[in-house]
Amino acid sequence: MRRFFSKKTSALLAIPLLCAVLLVSGWNSAQAVSSVTAQLSPNFTIIIDGTPRDFYNTAGQEVHPILCDGTTYLPVRAIGELMGKNVDWNQTTKTVTLSGSRSTPAATGTPDARAAVQNVPAELRDDFTVVVDGSVRTFTDANGKVVYPLLYNGSTYLPVRAIGELMGKAVSWDSSTKTVTLTGSLVTDADTFSGSGGIPAGTGTPAGLISLEDAKAKALTHAGVKADAAVFVEQKLDRDDGKQVYEVEFYTADGKEYDYKIDAGTGEVLSFDYDAEHMPALTGSDGKPLPTVITREKAREIALAKVPGAGETHVTKLKSDLEDGRPVYEVEIVYNGMEYDFEIDAATGTILEMDSERAH
Repeated sequence: MRRFFSKKTSALLAIPLLCAVLLVSGWNSAQAVSSVTAQLSPNFTIIIDGTPRDFYNTAGQEVHPILCDGTTYLPVRAIGELMGKNVDWNQTTKTVTLSGSRSTPAATGTPDARAAVQNVPAELRDDFTVVVDGSVRTFTDANGKVVYPLLYNGSTYLPVRAIGELMGKAVSWDSSTKTVTLTGSLVTDADTFSGSGGIPAGTGTPAGLISLEDAKAKALTHAGVKADAAVFVEQKLDRDDGKQVYEVEFYTADGKEYDYKIDAGTGEVLSFDYDAEHMPALTGSDGKPLPTVITREKAREIALAKVPGAGETHVTKLKSDLEDGRPVYEVEIVYNGMEYDFEIDAATGTILEMDSERAH
């Protein structure tokens, strides 16, 4: 028996069919691979926290920034190195994962002196997934539009703005010098605040933590250095063994270098390192090294003064030695779960080196 349908009935039946087609096509477009023409841009300079950076793949080949549709892209694996994270690629799920603490050294290679600006074929891969420390990440441009990873010559790239999000840094572009700069921090709610800027100005200190300025003051007090005599080269909030800490590094005009790790919750000095290797050798008027003028007991007293609470029973090593022709005392103190090592100039009592670590 033949069935006849009116035009209205036919139109109604077509609606669900059209919806099905739209649903299928919409799903396919969400997993599409777009071929694009990008520009290899070795003429771009990438500066991260004041240091120009070059990038290499695992084969030792230099990989360069890529310009695509007005956006600069950087290689994800190389950025993972700077973040101190392992980068894994899962071919089955097409997933790039950044996680943990990096277990392999950074890739090195020879700069590509023949690299030139040129158009290259690449692919925008919205079928790639980016997972950072267990969380799937998606990225958008300044207008809120979703942006996808770029695949070129076996390397996965992300837009520099997305890289800034991953690293917690602000991104700026200087068109006159073709320079991309990543520095400072974008957020205060994070485990790590990298870069010389530390916590962003005007955003305050995360609840429950001492301020960066307090941490710097505690380091200066411990070192016995006045604020106007120190030049800070690193000051950041970081995480170490699950604990938030301030890492502070500064120099003095006479060539001394100090590195401190301060508990961000309590202000306790967790570890420190001191190096005065650049001090000139001490000699008398005849040009000969000055003789030893401090005693072993004085060397012990000098070292103990740097470890409040420790006593003579905590000194596990005290011996004299020669370091580059200079007489020194080497002192080791184990106290309150920490091991402290000192090298003291035997002629003047100056602490030439000191460092500390958790006692084994």
